[in-house]
Amino acid sequence: MEGQARYDGWADWYAATFTGSQLYRETERCAVRLLGTGPGRLLDLGCGAGPYTSAFAAAGWSVAGVDLSEDQLRLARERGLDVRLADATDLPFEDAHFDAAVSIFTHTDIDDFERALIEAARVVRPGGRLVYVGSHPCFVGPHSLFPGEDTSAPIFHAGYYRDTSRRTEAPGITPDGLRVRVGARHLPLALFLQAFLDAGWRLERVEEPDTHDIPKALALRAGR
Repeated sequence: MEGQARYDGWADWYAATFTGSQLYRETERCAVRLLGTGPGRLLDLGCGAGPYTSAFAAAGWSVAGVDLSEDQLRLARERGLDVRLADATDLPFEDAHFDAAVSIFTHTDIDDFERALIEAARVVRPGGRLVYVGSHPCFVGPHSLFPGEDTSAPIFHAGYYRDTSRRTEAPGITPDGLRVRVGARHLPLALFLQAFLDAGWRLERVEEPDTHDIPKALALRAGR
């Protein structure tokens, strides 16, 4: 989970900027609904400062969070959460240790997201599930610039959609936003979905959860 350490130094800014936003609230509701209520052991992969982790714990799950940013984990520990410093591509857990896993807005941060999904499949028991919510690959990325209004359609730029390299500069990366600070790796829709299938996950449900005409998020639930 090399990308997560890039959040060191930005944790307080990130929490103040994004926690409590409309997209945050919609993401939390969607993820909790797709996951369902506990009890059970749940892995929060790339938990960051833990705002979603707290919501999963409130839904009855026994949650362990992992992240590679000590700065983010500092805030998660202040919430009283069970979190540890760990790489999503090399998880410190035994096979089939968890009943479920969840990951929120991480495929643009984890350099080897495909490997992280394989690791998640390893540590979730057969019959368990994975819930993922992240930036919509079609409409959010280096290829897509939103003019600023919530109801506006994005402006698309050729030459960027199929580029999977990590970027801090592109038409869709604004000078005062998150990605100019920590970068982002874009996965086109086909590669994004195929990564789950190649890791052995069985797609059960796919949603575009936010209320905008042009969705900024994509959510899915998959089974083992």
